[in-house]
Amino acid sequence: MLGLATILITMKHYLELVRNVMANGERKTDRTGTGTVSIFGYQMRFDLREGFPLMTTKKIIFESVLRELLWLIKGATNIHDGLMPHTSIWNAWALDDGDLGPVYGYQWRHWEQFVGQDGAYHKQHIDQLANAIHTIKVNPASRRIIVTAWNPSDIDKMQLPPCHAFYQFNVAGAFLDLQLYQRSADIAVGVPFNIASYALLLQMVAQECGLTARHFVHTFGDAHIYTNHVEGLNRQLERVPKSLPQVRIANKPFFDLKYEDFELVGYDPDPFIKFPVAV
Repeated sequence: MLGLATILITMKHYLELVRNVMANGERKTDRTGTGTVSIFGYQMRFDLREGFPLMTTKKIIFESVLRELLWLIKGATNIHDGLMPHTSIWNAWALDDGDLGPVYGYQWRHWEQFVGQDGAYHKQHIDQLANAIHTIKVNPASRRIIVTAWNPSDIDKMQLPPCHAFYQFNVAGAFLDLQLYQRSADIAVGVPFNIASYALLLQMVAQECGLTARHFVHTFGDAHIYTNHVEGLNRQLERVPKSLPQVRIANKPFFDLKYEDFELVGYDPDPFIKFPVAV
């Protein structure tokens, strides 16, 4: 049984990232015109055996995390296909009809390739996520269990290029790990959400493959704090992490899981902190 001290250390990793960027970050201009303080290259590690890493020093809306992840898993690219009216997290980037172009889910489930046959080329699709799960089951020693959303040929068609660009699974005996590479990380708004999302994906895949979810490793390229987020983060740094919650998942096949098949247990966060989103 893991002690409370171990659990609290786990969630302090995020607060250490915030302090590091505030103390050592470089001031930069950015695409949104807001301005940031940033560092390049950072890594955090969360052990899911200690609890589900959902931020406790401010409230994270788990419903939004879950609905977005299920939306990505089914390969959706329109906010009206499972996101609205439940969450508005993608609204700022969507076109008038709700379309976002071939973003994350499309690349995960429908990566396009053109195959030559009979003197002509035909478009086919690769289901990267299904292939990854299959490989975990049949070839767990593989070092190629990777799903990427960064498709250079489609970047200009996307309303927002992927920030969390690709992830890799690792099987170690009875354990499953997942490492995410995030090229661009909004520390105040996006990162707590991303931690929860990919930890949940790891837990779902581990259950499907009969393994125990172990480490979620979060690797960053540009990790930044927007200048208008500093005040709210300073408030958050004054708070003490609490015990982590648990997530219970119905015993169903991975691609059959629905919103109602998940239960968040024991979540008692500090109050929500409102951060403006830089678009």
